[in-house]
Amino acid sequence: MKRNLTLLAFCQGLFLTNNVVFIAINGLVGLSLAPLGWMATLPVMGYVVGGALSTSLVAKTQSRYGRRASFQIGLGVALLSALLCAYAVWSGNFWLLVTATLVAGYYSANGQLYRFAAAELSPPAFREKAVSLVMAGGLIGAVIGPNLAARTKGLFEVPFAGAYLSLAVVAVLSMLLMAFVQFPPVPPKVAGSPAGRKMSEIMRQPVFIVAAASAALSYGVMNLLMAATPLAMQVCGFPFSDAALVLEWHVIGMFAPGFFTGHLINRFGTLPVMGVGVVLNFACIAVALSGVDLHQFIIALFLLGVGWNFLFTGSTTLSLRAYRPEEKDRAQAAINFCVFATMAFTSFASGALVTTQGWALLNMGSLVPVAFTGAALAWLALKQRAAQNA
Repeated sequence: MKRNLTLLAFCQGLFLTNNVVFIAINGLVGLSLAPLGWMATLPVMGYVVGGALSTSLVAKTQSRYGRRASFQIGLGVALLSALLCAYAVWSGNFWLLVTATLVAGYYSANGQLYRFAAAELSPPAFREKAVSLVMAGGLIGAVIGPNLAARTKGLFEVPFAGAYLSLAVVAVLSMLLMAFVQFPPVPPKVAGSPAGRKMSEIMRQPVFIVAAASAALSYGVMNLLMAATPLAMQVCGFPFSDAALVLEWHVIGMFAPGFFTGHLINRFGTLPVMGVGVVLNFACIAVALSGVDLHQFIIALFLLGVGWNFLFTGSTTLSLRAYRPEEKDRAQAAINFCVFATMAFTSFASGALVTTQGWALLNMGSLVPVAFTGAALAWLALKQRAAQNA
């Protein structure tokens, strides 16, 4: 179990390396190639739209071929899409870049399932910690991602072409590691075996509603602010190296808590830990609105990362109560579709808002989904308390 979780944690780290590099450079490359400034984050949006469109296909692939084969197919797509992104930048083709990131979304839809696979590699009593520890592997992305983007952006004459080519190497390395992870065998399809409940029945459960809403909104707010940060910092006159430093501390905040979030959930409960995540998101917005110095960007994005970790890890463990083993592929695909759909909207909104309305208004708008997440958690806590007293 430890060997499998360690390998999967490294794959998670390399997955986040890909994501961080995309976030760090796609908006800037988009801004340099896009016909209009508000279209700058369309390559970022393409990545998450591709993920949303791929969730159903990935669920079918996982169900038919198993975790390892599906994950390896995703990594193959990551390799090809990185090469296509590099060619798009080299040829100065904005719409080819958007198409390439759309294709890369298939890899993202696979990578989002690493955390669910972690729960299947461990006994029930260790699932919360397994999910948390695999997510902690994202620290690799926190360290490597921003530095990889900064060190390879000028590797060739065309800016950022080297960064995309470096992601092809990251994909190959992840394929090698994934080959050694031992997943449970795919259960054979037996006629008359239970197919599980209808999705409409699963999705009507309060625990599923809150798990899906928390996962989607926490990722949406995080993506809204993170995708806009390099653009906002460029407007404020900061060099790319400073933006890379801010993203590094942000991703550290996202995944460093993974070493203890599982322990906190076991000790205090899922909903209280998620509630702390909501408070940290409010704190992030307060710091961001207080000014645009470098230290304010760093602190705000670090708080945003920790808040996201508490909410996203909590929503993942919460969702495990909402479905049975035979329902997992469909239920996980539905949750991830909600996540990607929200991210698609916020990816577009981040570029449009930060380039037309500014950093302050972008943060004020983030208060609405954060408040809605807090209300959803309170609603579920009240329903659970009422059920216990009944």
